[in-house]
Amino acid sequence: MVAKIVSGKTIRGVLNYNEEKVIAGKAELIAASKFVSDADQLTYRQKLDRFKRLIQQNGRTKTNVVHISLNFDKADQLDKLKLEQIAAAYMDKIGFGDQPYLVYQHYDAAHQHIHIVTTNIEEGGNRISLNDIGKNQSEQARKEIEIEFDIVKAESKKIKEDEFLKPIILEKVMYGKSETKAAISNTVREVVRTYKYTSLAELNAALRQFNIVADAGEPGTLKHDKKGLTYSILDKDGNKIGVPIKASRIYGRPIISNLEKRFSNNKTIREDYKNRLQYVLDKALNNPAIKTQQEFAAALREQKVQVVWRANTEGRLYGVTYVDNATKTVFNGSDLGKSYSANAISERLINHNLTDEKDQSLTIKQKNITPPGSHSLERFADTLLDADNIEQMDFHLKMKKKKRKGYNL
Repeated sequence: MVAKIVSGKTIRGVLNYNEEKVIAGKAELIAASKFVSDADQLTYRQKLDRFKRLIQQNGRTKTNVVHISLNFDKADQLDKLKLEQIAAAYMDKIGFGDQPYLVYQHYDAAHQHIHIVTTNIEEGGNRISLNDIGKNQSEQARKEIEIEFDIVKAESKKIKEDEFLKPIILEKVMYGKSETKAAISNTVREVVRTYKYTSLAELNAALRQFNIVADAGEPGTLKHDKKGLTYSILDKDGNKIGVPIKASRIYGRPIISNLEKRFSNNKTIREDYKNRLQYVLDKALNNPAIKTQQEFAAALREQKVQVVWRANTEGRLYGVTYVDNATKTVFNGSDLGKSYSANAISERLINHNLTDEKDQSLTIKQKNITPPGSHSLERFADTLLDADNIEQMDFHLKMKKKKRKGYNL
């Protein structure tokens, strides 16, 4: 776990940063401590006023806002309850356990991470010192929490910021280049253990990335009726090659009955990762430049998401599966929601093409028909809308401060 503490002077700015992420679907408020209502019942005004009431009790302290991020290794799989417990333990250990604080889970990165918003002004106006808090209290708290919650230790993996964005990449198995059973066993064990899937088809969507497939036999065959299962290597065209390995011969016994137990458990676990995938999909679907299935899939690959299209023998598309390698979760499109199904994706891509054609047609008409005296108006509008003339700044920096006499805000 990596902890970062940033102090500031505007509670509105830090609160807005996280709330804007929530509005954009990039984050979620998962916990609120020492507030009048539960997290899901709090209004923006209640959140802001709770902090301001404490801050206004100490007009001398200008640095009165604390913004903390707790970042977890890609191997850690933590649900919302566990993240809330970790946040509470951390705040207590650094001396902020009695302070009001909000916990936001962010979904805009491959690794799991939470942001905590609080103030260092206590009830009565006393200031909690922030001197060396990162080096002393935070570092000690981190070490204790890593042991207490059995999460990856920062020192053990020399965690760096950019490493969070890279999923664990399993070596693809190539038949003839490594001993078949060992190659299959190592990859199958890793995928079965770390990915969240709820059916054999979803497991295969993850396995096929590494040139392996699980085969339960066709319905009506003895193999299928007896719940037999084998794993085979695939060639570059997706055809099974070599001698298949029985599931019972692989360490950990990834047989049908054991996999079915995982199907049930994973259904609940993977819900905590749905928001991240929906955010990535929406980002691609809202991009009007993406007009084909190939462009859609390419955009998702940049975000570590693999798209598996399903079509019948006539080539008609009827389903889609997403493998999020960043969080190791597998979802059918319909499980994410109707707007992420194969049909919905196709319709939205078609609409991008239709919109593009309309825009091109309109542009041609505008070029051919120019109203008298419109050139000066166009130049004036272009000047107003010129991106170079628009100052870019963070949301919280756009808030204008109002000076009031007699108040120290």
